[in-house]
Amino acid sequence: MSAEQNQYQIRPVRAEEWQQVKELRIASLRDPVAPIAFLDTAELAEARPDGFWQERTAGAASGRAVRQFVAVGPDGVWDGTVAVLVEELGTTDFLDREIETTQGHIVGVFVREGRRGTGLAEELFRAALEWAWSLEDPALERVRLYVHERNERAQAFYRRVGFADSGVRVPLVSDPSAKELEFVFQRP
Repeated sequence: MSAEQNQYQIRPVRAEEWQQVKELRIASLRDPVAPIAFLDTAELAEARPDGFWQERTAGAASGRAVRQFVAVGPDGVWDGTVAVLVEELGTTDFLDREIETTQGHIVGVFVREGRRGTGLAEELFRAALEWAWSLEDPALERVRLYVHERNERAQAFYRRVGFADSGVRVPLVSDPSAKELEFVFQRP
């Protein structure tokens, strides 16, 4: 871990931090790779009412369904985030497919451009996976994520932190001619 990285606090969001969650989400959607990384746009995010952000943040701050982690710098600026959604056996996923195993689903991965390559993403993933593996009754059997077929940098990062390409391909919601690759991390 670098000296710069030691200055960051990696932690779950708190319910009252909805304005910071909104700002970081909009920043992520303005990133040049956003069209192949997210199923949302900055314009849609900016138009959502405060109540949406308050509810979203409260839901990601506690409970079992979702947890969002952030990297908070010594100056108080949020420089990165990752969230884990819990997909319970027998429910359906965002593609309306039945979930066949209780699992986590990583979404919303973002590190600000000036902080990429500093180890923040690795620390965010460490925290997210530690939380996922801590869940019981039932325990998660694996954690998955989807990555655009052309997002080679992200694919390399996911492999580096222990995810493997499962071979599952799904059409991109915004462009069915493009594919997203499912990467999985099996429970240790």
